[in-house]
Amino acid sequence: MPLALWQIEEGIGTITMNHPERRNALSRALIAEILQAFSELEAAKARVVVLRALPGSKVWSAGHDVRELPMSGRDPLHYSDPLEQLIRTIRSFPAPVIAMIEGSVWGGACEVCFTCDILIATHTGTFATTPAKIGVPYNTTGLLNLLNTLGARVAKEMLFTGLPIPAERALELGVLNHLVPVHHLEEFTYGLAREITLNSPLSIAVMKEQLRILENASPLSPETFERIQGLRRKVYDSKDYAEGIRAFLEKRKPAFTGE
Repeated sequence: MPLALWQIEEGIGTITMNHPERRNALSRALIAEILQAFSELEAAKARVVVLRALPGSKVWSAGHDVRELPMSGRDPLHYSDPLEQLIRTIRSFPAPVIAMIEGSVWGGACEVCFTCDILIATHTGTFATTPAKIGVPYNTTGLLNLLNTLGARVAKEMLFTGLPIPAERALELGVLNHLVPVHHLEEFTYGLAREITLNSPLSIAVMKEQLRILENASPLSPETFERIQGLRRKVYDSKDYAEGIRAFLEKRKPAFTGE
């Protein structure tokens, strides 16, 4: 069974995460199929892409597959990690990507959503960033993405507590473009997608790339980057990191000691 389904109709591409048994956890296998779908849709000259879960999903995605995180001593979210590849693909895709969100969004899936160009959700949507729940050091690009999307105060609250925010608050914060009833989600999303297909694809592609460049217009100095990497190494070399993964796999609450 394919883990990701894709199709294109009248210039609108759709990628559907199709692994409800694992709550669409972003495993290497699922991400590989999503990346292949993006590649196929780019070749087919899709003018807009909708990224979604199956209709009626209670969980849009459970985030990074914790079972695939390395144990202590290795960076869990390095540059070539599949999740990082997916985020870069969405950013560089030459057409708008719409996240059509039904259900809750956890962990790294929040960053996938926030990287999309337009976010449309139902009232069942919630968003939780959960690295502190399992002792994982978040990577720098991910933190910058959360900072740019949420602002410092909200990003800190979400990261430090790991608690979800409801879709209504996400709309108030400007995270969502639209909040619609679940029975209107598809009609509304694809109606907006059709409006995009009526416009110049070249103009849109260039503006999207311009915006991507402008968002990254303040590069970190090498010294600052090394300092940040050192802070992250402190976490993934720690006893807490190993404990967090063990606790997740053993389906128990972790006992963190700060070591």
